[in-house]
Amino acid sequence: MLTDMSSLTNTAAPSRRWLTLITVGLAQLMVVLDATVVNIALPSAQADLGFSDGDRQWVVTAYSLAFGALLLLGGRLSDLIGRKRTFVIGLIGFAAASALGGAAPDFGVLVAARALQGVFGALLAPTALAVLTTTFTIPKERARAFGVFGAIAGAGGAVGLLLGGFLTEQLDWRWNLYINVFIAVIAIIGVFLFVGNVDSDGPRPKLDVPGTLLVSGGLFGIVFGFANAETDGWDSPLAWGVLAAALVLLVAFVLWQRRAAHPLLPLAIVLDRNRAASYLSILIAGAGMFGIFLFVTYFLQASLGFSPMQTGFSFLPMVLMLVLAAQLSTNFLLPRLGAKVMVPIGMALGTVGMLLLTRLQLDSVYAVDVLPALMVLGLAMGSIMPASMQTATLGVDRHFAGVASAMVNTSQQVGGSIGTALLNTIAATATADYIASRLPADAETAASAAVAGYAAAYGWGAGFFAVGGVIAALLFRRRVRIADADGAVPSTTGADAEPIAAL
Repeated sequence: MLTDMSSLTNTAAPSRRWLTLITVGLAQLMVVLDATVVNIALPSAQADLGFSDGDRQWVVTAYSLAFGALLLLGGRLSDLIGRKRTFVIGLIGFAAASALGGAAPDFGVLVAARALQGVFGALLAPTALAVLTTTFTIPKERARAFGVFGAIAGAGGAVGLLLGGFLTEQLDWRWNLYINVFIAVIAIIGVFLFVGNVDSDGPRPKLDVPGTLLVSGGLFGIVFGFANAETDGWDSPLAWGVLAAALVLLVAFVLWQRRAAHPLLPLAIVLDRNRAASYLSILIAGAGMFGIFLFVTYFLQASLGFSPMQTGFSFLPMVLMLVLAAQLSTNFLLPRLGAKVMVPIGMALGTVGMLLLTRLQLDSVYAVDVLPALMVLGLAMGSIMPASMQTATLGVDRHFAGVASAMVNTSQQVGGSIGTALLNTIAATATADYIASRLPADAETAASAAVAGYAAAYGWGAGFFAVGGVIAALLFRRRVRIADADGAVPSTTGADAEPIAAL
């Protein structure tokens, strides 16, 4: 099922391929930033529509539940019905859902629109990466393209905070959703003008319906279980019950894939040692990345008194460092050093950046205390994401490019859900313990307690990156050649392919 992609001939002109990259990059940016762009708009939306604090989380959770649960199905559908067609459907659907959310007259319509965004986002995200994978087969161009795409994937959350702050302050919270309509229209025009034939040839297999139901239910359970634990606490029977059911469904999915005639996710894709390392690295980086955005945003606004727009601009240096690191990594360092070196270096930088954040206090200054940490974290994400994404999709048969790409997005989404729930719980516990040890508590104590909670979350985030570095160093093969001497992309089949167990 895995094949040497050097046998594929890319007939598109170079300029057209780069315009294709811009098109899929817009779609990816739209999907990723929508996970954070609405966060800054929530207070304004809540005041306008009048929903409660308890209901507020569902504006965010509805998107992540639908998105996370349907990613593998979306990736497989792009393989089955055609990537270009799926891409257009996803863009139109996402734009329509965004318009519905922007015009929402009440809380129910807003949540329904966010869930629809997640459904069409699950079509868009893996299809965009699959289009990129099958468009760029020349190794040097592929490296540059994945550098750009990986930077977008890593920086999308920060761009969402920046854009959300601007739109909320200058226009209205509804424009955080309306903006997607304009992005989608540009991307749709780009698809028809620049995206050529990116589909596999020959007959397409049937959809694995039992596998789809099992994995969609399992992924839904993971995202819902951790989201529920975040709001109701880790002693919630519902959270543990849903997580246990999700685990059962995912085990059943793996067992079914071993015997299915047309498996949704051929196990050879995830059991390849390099791909397993890539998916795990993306999951761990996703957990840490969502923690960065969440708690640094809280700190800047609640502790330092930044406005939403100031908060968004505060992340801009991190985005710039991420883009710089992504380009340096994919164009110069990754071809020479391989993912086995680059990803652990990124994880080490992530550990350092998180530890720097643990030093923040109420009297901290952004330029001295926050900025250096964010720049280091930008370098970290720029080293981890492009290298992992490129390795995760390298050498995959065109028939399975969509589902292999979906695993990249699934790893990031599940990592973000797990990281947000765990780090939020850790922060809340540390905050409560700080206040309990300093009773009676006044306003200054409460503010210091919040910072202590953030510091605890950053410390655990540093632990995530440290563990990720060890896993990446052990699991990636010693030399991942992005291109051999004659420019061909090496195959992951045959003697060069190692199973995950072979450490």
